[in-house]
Amino acid sequence: MRIVIKIGSSTLTHSTGKLNLRTIERLVRAMSDIKNRGHEIILVSSGAMAVGRTKLGLDRKPSSTPKKQAVASVGQSELMAIYDKMFSDYGYNVGQILLTKDATEEPRRRENVINTFNALLSYNCIPIVNENDSVEVEEIKFGDNDTLSAIVATCIEADLLIILSDIHNMYDSDPKKNPDAKPIYIVEEITEKIISLAQGTSSNVGTGGMITKIYAAKTATEKGIPVYVAYGKNPEILYDILENKQVGTLFCAKEKNK
Repeated sequence: MRIVIKIGSSTLTHSTGKLNLRTIERLVRAMSDIKNRGHEIILVSSGAMAVGRTKLGLDRKPSSTPKKQAVASVGQSELMAIYDKMFSDYGYNVGQILLTKDATEEPRRRENVINTFNALLSYNCIPIVNENDSVEVEEIKFGDNDTLSAIVATCIEADLLIILSDIHNMYDSDPKKNPDAKPIYIVEEITEKIISLAQGTSSNVGTGGMITKIYAAKTATEKGIPVYVAYGKNPEILYDILENKQVGTLFCAKEKNK
């Protein structure tokens, strides 16, 4: 299988905003083990801004665009260094791909992006993808890495998209307001009712909530790619997903057009 795994900033960091190295190491170990089984893995990783803030000693994101871009630039290089070291411990090389929205929308550039992914996979590398925060402006932003992961999955014709988050499941109502809220394990179709159940986030770290995951799932499932949204603080949940255990929320794929 060709699997795209997305992990968010809030999952990669502690409440202090600093990287949760234990979670990252467990994620890398699980992904390497899954790759040992013969699967192709693409990682869409947030965290550049959080790492950059920590490295520069900032309490929160800067307000100006140039400073945000500078922080992301510092953080991205540090984040890749961490992934490179950890994956190399398990015998795998990584390759960095930084994208802006126009690179996936203009046909020739989209083809170049796809060719780069395929070349990296042919070398048995793990492509690590992020939005190119250091140069992005409003017109070329994906806006969040949930959306980015779905676009990557459709570009490379993935077999599965897994979105790891600080959210365990989708629920039939807001669990913060309703203690009797029930988890939804399978979504056969993303309807207006499903969309209305999704709630945003006010996290100081992440940029998306359940609503962005719903729209990402809609993008992927319409292209025949099933999507799981699951709790990423326990990266071993990847094994449960591949073994079809009842974890997270599965958004079923629509039948691919022949």
